[in-house]
Amino acid sequence: MVIKRKKNVWTTEINDIIRGACGGFLFGIPLLYTMEVWWIGSLVKPQQMLMAIALMFAAVFLLNQTEGFRKRKRNLRIYETLIDTVEAIAIGLACSTLVLLLLRELTLETSLKEGLGKIIFESVPFTLGVALSNQLLGDTNNTNTQAQTNKVNNYKQGGLQATLSDMGATLIGATVIAFNIAPTDEIPMLAAAVSPPWLLAMIAASLVISYGIVFQAGFSDQQKRRQQQGIFQRPSSETIMSYLLSLLAGAFMLWFFQKISFDDPWTMWLDHTLVLGLPATIGGAAGRLAI
Repeated sequence: MVIKRKKNVWTTEINDIIRGACGGFLFGIPLLYTMEVWWIGSLVKPQQMLMAIALMFAAVFLLNQTEGFRKRKRNLRIYETLIDTVEAIAIGLACSTLVLLLLRELTLETSLKEGLGKIIFESVPFTLGVALSNQLLGDTNNTNTQAQTNKVNNYKQGGLQATLSDMGATLIGATVIAFNIAPTDEIPMLAAAVSPPWLLAMIAASLVISYGIVFQAGFSDQQKRRQQQGIFQRPSSETIMSYLLSLLAGAFMLWFFQKISFDDPWTMWLDHTLVLGLPATIGGAAGRLAI
């Protein structure tokens, strides 16, 4: 019994961390593709870093008092809220560091001061996303019975209709995110700096994050999503299909905004699309959560 209880505690903790991280990615990824924030982080002074951390701590503390990223009763004691706040900031820092490494904005040549500045300033939206993950994307078990019945029926609809519904939601979500990032100069800049091994790492990260958001974090009727009967409705196949659709949406946006053309080599199409594919995939996952 004691061993089982300990396993349950660790399972709950891991799920809470995954939920918080996924909320951070949903909210924080667009700002990570903004060079102005990189520059600000590179030039920021230690006093400004401390001020950013203090303001972030205060905002997340207040959010954790109302909701937070854990699935448990509110009315927390002050020390519990403080612990959750520290953990949310740690998750935000870890997530922003991971993406900055993937984008090669953090390398072995990056100075400690520049690296800390980038991580801290980029972690602000990540950390807010962690704290808001339950409030805006939590499971909808408390919605009215009729709405739940309709949703269950939708999940059990015919295979083709369920698949088309997910494909449409993925394309809409991916296009919305890609539309905001594709016209900027960040994509060509990042693509020029990323080598093939890092592109492979970006593909892996995109798939893992997408899977986590839809099937692991506990957002938006996660258990019912696993009951869908579409053609690609298994978690692994749906994740891969959605990633490919997100890449398609990203490539179209890059072509639409004339960042790539049919005269460019296929390697340029590939690296630009894969770089944009990370935020587009996260947008596609958010789109699937909305249906």
